[in-house]
Amino acid sequence: MDPTFFDTLSQQHQAPGDFAQAYVIAHEVAHHVQKLLGISDIVEGVRRRGDKLATNRASVRLELQADYLAGVWARHNQKYLDRGDIEEALRAANQIGDDAIQSRTQGRVTPHAFTHGTSEQRMRWFMRGYDSGRIEDGDTFEMPYDAL
Repeated sequence: MDPTFFDTLSQQHQAPGDFAQAYVIAHEVAHHVQKLLGISDIVEGVRRRGDKLATNRASVRLELQADYLAGVWARHNQKYLDRGDIEEALRAANQIGDDAIQSRTQGRVTPHAFTHGTSEQRMRWFMRGYDSGRIEDGDTFEMPYDAL
């Protein structure tokens, strides 16, 4: 992980704070967990078929599940959280949603090109993980894409 991303998160995306950074790290650790569990292989299988839209959608599912797992991690570390930490994570998730980034960089939003999910989805899946605290409740691959 490139540590300069935290400067970008704080300055460009207006999402400063130590827990905003912790959320990003937890999200990236979640990708490692997904790899260990074989979940990442699902996306790789879709990618090999060459269907760009299906690949993007599988990627969104993977990313939202990583947000969910970051929320699970936060739940299990509640005793270490400060007032406002969850809000920092949600602000970061909001600022790095595909729709927010596309709007800022392109001036328009193109949902078929999403690879990480909307701001609303990212915040919602983080909070689902935080509220549940259970890894097994975060299967983003079993539900219809439009229900994510």
